[in-house]
Amino acid sequence: MKKHPFVTLEQIKEITKTYPTPFHLYDEKGIRENVKKLYQAFSWNPGYKEYFAVKATPNPFLLQILREYGCGCDCSSMTELMMSNAIGASGDDIMFSSNDTPVAEFKKAAELNAIINLDDITHVEIVEKALGKLPKKMSCRYNPGGIFKISNDIMDNPGDAKYGMTTEQLFEAFRMMKEKGVEEFGIHAFLASNTVTNEYYPMLAKVLFEVAVKLKKETGADIKFINLSGGIGIAYRPDQTPNDILKIGASVKEVYEQVLVPAGMGDVAIYTELGRFMTGPYGGLVTKAINQKHTHKEYIGVDACAVNLMRPAMYGAYHHITVLGKEEAACDHKYDITGSLCENNDKFAIDRMLPEIEMGDYLFIHDTGAHGFAMGYNYNGKLKSSELLLKEDGSIQMIRRAETPKDYFATFDCFPIYEKLIQG
Repeated sequence: MKKHPFVTLEQIKEITKTYPTPFHLYDEKGIRENVKKLYQAFSWNPGYKEYFAVKATPNPFLLQILREYGCGCDCSSMTELMMSNAIGASGDDIMFSSNDTPVAEFKKAAELNAIINLDDITHVEIVEKALGKLPKKMSCRYNPGGIFKISNDIMDNPGDAKYGMTTEQLFEAFRMMKEKGVEEFGIHAFLASNTVTNEYYPMLAKVLFEVAVKLKKETGADIKFINLSGGIGIAYRPDQTPNDILKIGASVKEVYEQVLVPAGMGDVAIYTELGRFMTGPYGGLVTKAINQKHTHKEYIGVDACAVNLMRPAMYGAYHHITVLGKEEAACDHKYDITGSLCENNDKFAIDRMLPEIEMGDYLFIHDTGAHGFAMGYNYNGKLKSSELLLKEDGSIQMIRRAETPKDYFATFDCFPIYEKLIQG
């Protein structure tokens, strides 16, 4: 399968007349079509709701688009709670799934009447003490441990993950919460990341559905929802087959009817907390070739760096690259595509076969619509780029301006040199 950018060289040339590279660009049409397909896939469940993982792409413009289709917000921090509330989310529109959580953040979540999803059994008493009493509706995050696999392929190792409660802790937490006044319960689990298989969600669903049946039987808890969380990935590589969300939804339905319905739990709502799947393929990092270096290897230096996209440097992650205007040219040149940070892992690609790149060429780095801009930082004093939205009508909207030196120096306002810094 060939990966195609959602913009052309001509469009980028026009955009850069106003907005210099690098920048993250998002495809509004693609995002809208994808969220509609997701809700179609789970339309069999009357209570279904997607809680978009704000951490993936924390931009209120994009959150507002998703909210038009009924999406809630999955938050993991104070600022994510604040952003979600600022666009009108509160109550059951917010799922607060955090770990190693400061008490102030539990209080903020309660202030917004968000659903609090506990990561650790000790948090039952911590939340009770912080709030005076437990909310009427709460959830717990489950980690069964061990290896999570499909056939003979290991997908992930929940036993090594810091998240969630053991089976014994989960049952004890439900008993404690019920005694302390919780009336409506939910279960949540995240057992594998970025899966590119239609089998993950149905297998996860079976694990959670079976636990839910046992929990209801042994604790008497009224389980209102089961949150399959995230984990549905995207095809970063051209040779990968993308997930079929309609098939995934149908397979979850089969497990639902096999496990929950016979147990008298056919009214349980299904929730998801997708991030990467929702926006990942509908964002790209646009950057320009500004330097070519011939040493032991052939290097192309671009005006973006790991500050703009950390995944390749942090994980060795693959992101496909298209040289705009040369989509049909032969990929007969081998390059390392690098940024300018003082770190040797600041590379978007290593030994990548691409068309010949000339200075001034625009490169489109695919699939940065989730965990792209969001993971940015300011090492070497680098400034974060702007975020732009390619609207359905073809126009461009800036949805986050680029940082300036004044932004970088803003937190030095307690020092005498502050005025000199911001004046340049």
